[in-house]
Amino acid sequence: MNDQSNTGERALSNLRVLDLTRVLAGPWCTQNLADLGADVIKVERPGSGDDTRHWGPPFLKDRNGNETSEAAYYLAANRGKRSVTLDISASEGQAIVRKLATVCDVVVENYKVGQLAKYGLDYESLAAVNPRLIYCSITGFGQDGPYKDRAGYDFIIQGMGGFMSITGERDDLPGGGPQKAGVAVSDLMTGMYATVAILAAVVQRARTGVGQRIDMALLDSLVSMLANMNTNYLTTGRPPGRAGNAHPNIVPYQVFAASDGHVIVGVGNDGQYAKFCEIADRTDLATDARFARNADRVRNRAVLIPLLEQVVRERPAAFWAEELERAGIPCGPINSIAQALSDPQVVARGLNVDLPHPLAGSVALVGTPIRMSASPPALERAPPTLGQHTDEVLRELAGVDPETLAALRARRVI
Repeated sequence: MNDQSNTGERALSNLRVLDLTRVLAGPWCTQNLADLGADVIKVERPGSGDDTRHWGPPFLKDRNGNETSEAAYYLAANRGKRSVTLDISASEGQAIVRKLATVCDVVVENYKVGQLAKYGLDYESLAAVNPRLIYCSITGFGQDGPYKDRAGYDFIIQGMGGFMSITGERDDLPGGGPQKAGVAVSDLMTGMYATVAILAAVVQRARTGVGQRIDMALLDSLVSMLANMNTNYLTTGRPPGRAGNAHPNIVPYQVFAASDGHVIVGVGNDGQYAKFCEIADRTDLATDARFARNADRVRNRAVLIPLLEQVVRERPAAFWAEELERAGIPCGPINSIAQALSDPQVVARGLNVDLPHPLAGSVALVGTPIRMSASPPALERAPPTLGQHTDEVLRELAGVDPETLAALRARRVI
C-alpha cells in the first residue's frame, strides 16, 4: 500500500457519476473521476458486462493461482467504481436508469449516435427529469458530420487522424513505414479531454444551476493532440513525415545502440554537443565546421550520425547514461515496463498500488499521476466484479426493495 490508498476528503466527493460506458475512452474518464472522489456507478450488461472483462489473457489470478473472470485490460480502467448489472433494453431497466439519473450529477455514455434515444435515455430525456445533469457522450466521430454513424476504433482513428503518418521509421530505412502507438492513444486522450470537459461543466453549473451536453469524439481528440506537428504543417504547407526515434530539428537527439543495449541521447544545444564529443573522445567532431552548430548538424545528419553510432556502440549503456547525466546532457535508458515500474523514482512517487480484491485477495495496479496538496486522490476500491454492487446501489439510490430486486433478477433485468 502507499499514500494513494489513504482515505480522506477528496476533490470530487460531492459528485455522483452514472457510467454507461465500456472498453477504454469512457472508462478512463470515469476512473479519473473516481480517483478524485466521485461516486461512479458503472452500469453493465447482465451476464457479460464490459467487453474488456473478457479481453484476455492475461486474467487476474485468485488466491490459488487460478484464472478469474477479470481480464487485466478491464482492471486497468475501472478502479474505484461500483458495478451494477442492468438490462437497459428492458423498460424496467430504462426506468431504473432514469431514476438513477435524478440523483446523479454526471452521465457518461459511449453508445452509437442516437441509440440511447431509442430507450429514452438521451440527454433531452434525462435533462427533463434532472436539469442539473451534465451528460457526456463519447463516440468515434462525434454527434454530427458525415462519419457520425460510423463505429470508432482507436487503430483506425490513429490512421485517419494523421498520427501514424508521423510515427514510425522513415520509409527508406529498415523497418520503415507507418506505425501505431503501443497504447490506444486516441481512447486515452479522449478520456482525458472528457474529464476536463466534465469538470469545466461542473464549474459552469455552479454559476448557472443548469447542466449541459458534452460531445467528445476520438477523431477530434487525436487530431488536436498532434500539437506542434499540426502547426508545422499549417505554417509551412508541408506535412511532416516520420522520423523514427530522431528529432526533425535537433541533432543528435535520438536512440543510439550501445555495446549492451540502447540509450536515448537528447543534445539540446551546441554546448551540450561539445561535452558529448568530449565524453566520446571525439572532440574533432565538435570542432568540425560541418557539425559545430545545430543547424549544420541537421544539414549534415547523414554524415554525422553514422560516426556517432560507431562511437556509442563501443561502450555499455550504463557508461553513457552515467557520464552524460554527470555532464548535464539529457539522456536515459529504454526500460521495459517491468524496469519502469521498479525504477526508484516511480516507486518513490507511489505509482505501484495494491488494492483488496474479493476474488484474488489483492490486485496490483498503477495509480494516478495526480498529486494535490489539500484534496489528494485516494484509491480505495479495486475494479469491481460484475454486478458486485447491484443490490446496494439499487436499494440506496433507486429505492428498490428486496422483493422487487428478486423479481428483476428472476427476469434477468439485473
